Amino acid sequence: QVQLVESGGGLVQAGGSLRVSCAASGIIFSMYAMGWYRQTPGKQRELVAAITSGGSTNYADSVKGRFTISRDNAKNTVYLQMNSLKPEDTAVYYCNAQWRRSYWGQGTQVTVSS
Repeated sequence: QVQLVESGGGLVQAGGSLRVSCAASGIIFSMYAMGWYRQTPGKQRELVAAITSGGSTNYADSVKGRFTISRDNAKNTVYLQMNSLKPEDTAVYYCNAQWRRSYWGQGTQVTVSS
């Protein structure tokens, strides 16, 4: 059974930092590209950052220079370090694993107060 479990969300003031984690089980983690997406009510889910199985990364323009995605294959975990947070970063953040199939976590709420 595949599980992606996000953690680390919460409430933070603008300008602050937060790190969210996604622990995967039931997949060969090192083979998967991993991504963080976010969604706010009434809007489509959007890609925030992604990291390939080889470690290459890409970011949405809105988070470049502020967010960093990383992975630890030994721990089957992907991280998203979020710095200089803005109120517009408020969203539910979802973890995604993509290889032959796509899997999603249940999401974790990140709220940035102004």
